[in-house]
Amino acid sequence: MEKRNLAQQTADSLYARIVNGGAWGPGDRLPNENDLAEQLGVSRGTLREAIRLLTAQGILTAQKGRGTFVAENASLPGRFDLENLPVERSRLADLFEARLLLEPELAALACRRASREELARILALAEQVRQDILAGNNRTDSDQRFHQAIAAAAHNDFLSHLSPIINQAVAESLRLSEYEKSLVECTLQDHALLLAFLRDRDAAGAKRAMYLHLRRAMAILGLRKPD
Repeated sequence: MEKRNLAQQTADSLYARIVNGGAWGPGDRLPNENDLAEQLGVSRGTLREAIRLLTAQGILTAQKGRGTFVAENASLPGRFDLENLPVERSRLADLFEARLLLEPELAALACRRASREELARILALAEQVRQDILAGNNRTDSDQRFHQAIAAAAHNDFLSHLSPIINQAVAESLRLSEYEKSLVECTLQDHALLLAFLRDRDAAGAKRAMYLHLRRAMAILGLRKPD
């Protein structure tokens, strides 16, 4: 179960890079197996399983002797223009509104369904986010993995496929945003509260904590949606 979850998380991360990261488009060749596994921080075996999952979905295609490519006819959702996201507040607000609909429920489901190993992974990733913040490192990757681990622990394949895409786009937009430093204190406080509820298997508390975390981020970024 744990191996499959890691492969699924890796597939989600790779898919998010294709959809929102702009690294590869239809027809583009992916990096070689060793380099890509290193980029994603996984073993070659896990990467192969992730590629098999995306190939089965028609996102990737393997060409013998040539490598792995994004399928020419891959069904990909429309891409956000990430270079303009910081100034396109209405689109960024839409993105956060989508997260508000998804991630609080994912947190609640993770409380109920996560194995001890999955919960330990969530806690470890949260600590990595904290360490990155305290060290002044870029926390984009560790924060993405943290939220993806929660999504995977919810054990709902449909929702876990949506959440990484949203997280990737938000991370890219925040990296371009002047408000990133203002989110640091918010992230540390909100993650600590969320983790306390996860440890206690308090689904209602985790759901509320995730909701408040996203709402606070929206307030810091000055994002508003009509009621």
